[in-house]
Amino acid sequence: MSIADNIRSLKNETDTIKVQLIAVSKTKPAEEIKEAYDAGQRLFGENMVQELTDKYENLPKDIKWHFIGHLQTNKVKYIAPIISMIQSVDSLKLLQEIDKHAQKNNRVIDCLLQAYIADEETKYGLGFDQIIELLRSEEYAGLSNVRIRGLMGIATNTDNEKQIKEEFYELKTFFDGIKQTYFRQDPLFDVLSMGMSSDYKIAIEQGSNMVRLGSTIFGQRVIKHWKNN
Repeated sequence: MSIADNIRSLKNETDTIKVQLIAVSKTKPAEEIKEAYDAGQRLFGENMVQELTDKYENLPKDIKWHFIGHLQTNKVKYIAPIISMIQSVDSLKLLQEIDKHAQKNNRVIDCLLQAYIADEETKYGLGFDQIIELLRSEEYAGLSNVRIRGLMGIATNTDNEKQIKEEFYELKTFFDGIKQTYFRQDPLFDVLSMGMSSDYKIAIEQGSNMVRLGSTIFGQRVIKHWKNN
């Protein structure tokens, strides 16, 4: 199927159950992103700063860009004016830097705290105890230009569906506890971003309301079209 067909099929699947679809467009050329856009897709995910800023300049301005990769603090300033959501906040230091540049741009930036749930040392993220520590900190309480909208997690890259299911279940349970304890009066703490092309159906079963799909939409990754950041 074409990219447009894939988008329409997936949106039929996700819209009816109120799951937001993020089209992971990293490494993809503008013409492929435009095809997804023309099929009705508006939320796109990138993981490289330079690639994101280039695409922002060359594509429709009503696209909502989500940053989904590891973000270095010294790169925040480049995306602060244009980003819709940063899904990969993995430290208080990064959150403080986002707040600083959001303030400079006179805006509030939506963020997800990235929880470490995978049995892999290469993955980034905060442990559950670190997330609680961050939310209890005076430093977090002093931030005024970031808004924590929820949590994001990446499961272990494995064929063991039982393990993936357990990791997503644990994050959903933790999400519910965090919402009840720290965001009970905040209706905007409402995003649980779990699931990629290989495991998004399991993620949805376990309570995800935002999935990040790349190859399911665009096909397998090919040679990089954009400069590294």
